[in-house]
Amino acid sequence: MIAGFIALFSVASNAQVNFYRTNGAEIIFSGADVTFNGADVNTNMRFTAFFHGQQMFNMDLTRFLGLYTGFGIRNIGLITDDLYQDMGFLGVDDQHPDWNKQAKIKRRSYALSFPAAIKLGNMKKQVFAYAGASYEWMFHYKQKLFIDGQKFKYSEWASNRTNAWIPSLFAGLQFPGGMNLKFKMYLDDFLNSGFTGVDFGEDVDYSAFGASNIYYISFSTIINKNSVKNMMGVSGDQLTDL
Repeated sequence: MIAGFIALFSVASNAQVNFYRTNGAEIIFSGADVTFNGADVNTNMRFTAFFHGQQMFNMDLTRFLGLYTGFGIRNIGLITDDLYQDMGFLGVDDQHPDWNKQAKIKRRSYALSFPAAIKLGNMKKQVFAYAGASYEWMFHYKQKLFIDGQKFKYSEWASNRTNAWIPSLFAGLQFPGGMNLKFKMYLDDFLNSGFTGVDFGEDVDYSAFGASNIYYISFSTIINKNSVKNMMGVSGDQLTDL
């Protein structure tokens, strides 16, 4: 890793480095691998378009090599859709009034992410492949239960129902015009296995969840000063950095 950074700085010292900022919005299609008491739990695809925003600080070392870091806010989570007794509640037996009823729980958290990535491609045309890692803080949690046409919800800041910090790996492609396709995989469970408490009036112990890993595919539009200039037909002097 250290040798890699030394090599990159060596390249930068012999080239004209270009620094600039970009912004982006994102549409996310996510899934999850969830197990409870050793059995797979049915999950649904989750679609979100709000609220996702990101600001990247780019450093193009050469025409074909660049780096970026920055920060972003994303709405990530998972949806479990299974029988009530398989949703993670304790003490639910065949005498429970909701036994064998189909239930759905949506769990999500707003995450503040801090990515770092390398870009390979044509930096001048902003067409490239990229890959990197991110560390994300889950700062606001919400959960909703749907059963028998009713909805119950609960939310809290800095919840201990999720792991506070979750690392991830991602890779993607940026196409002409700033259109972007990305795949991301979270490396730790979304739910905190150390949590015990009450969800929707039922006792829970999240250690019964063997896994709750999220992954997603996203589509986004990346905007910088040059793309706005081209769309508006004005000179760069008439625009400030986005």
